[in-house]
Amino acid sequence: MAVPAEFSILDISGKFNLNKSMSGDTDEMLNLQGIGWMKRKVIAVASVTLAIKHYKDEAGVERFDIDQTLTGGIPGAKEESVLNWAEKPSKSPLFGDIIGRARRCQVSELEDDFLKSNWTADTIEHGVIHVRVVSDTAKSGTSWTVNQVLGVQEINGQRRHARNVKFTGPKGENIELVLVYDWISSK
Repeated sequence: MAVPAEFSILDISGKFNLNKSMSGDTDEMLNLQGIGWMKRKVIAVASVTLAIKHYKDEAGVERFDIDQTLTGGIPGAKEESVLNWAEKPSKSPLFGDIIGRARRCQVSELEDDFLKSNWTADTIEHGVIHVRVVSDTAKSGTSWTVNQVLGVQEINGQRRHARNVKFTGPKGENIELVLVYDWISSK
């Protein structure tokens, strides 16, 4: 389902389901991140719901928190991002030791053409949200990078919350995919 007319990159708060029929296949990316076959198969059939809270903290710093839930209410990843481009080490239940950073930036600041593509005019005007996560190689023994750009895209004539994802694997593998989300509600 399309996002409401007033939805914009300035406030991506809401509840969303991953639309797997409109999104790229994540299986090979997850495999290269060290996720085992069984977990990948569960993820492939599970419904993935995101609850996003986008806000400014007491100091006026932009943040967003994402609680991910799988079919049946199974808790998934929890993401707490501060849009200040500072590195933040953490331990993901799925990916292990990682280092993340997030920022709001102009599309022109992105280095990769794929990450720059297909954003709506209002998303370009206000800037996209760029999230970069790398494996903490010293702790995890593996090396991969995920660059995600969040915003609004027009897909099949509808405004949708979407992410352009560029993954670089341990041996330089390059995977580009778009994740498209169905709007459920504002909370």
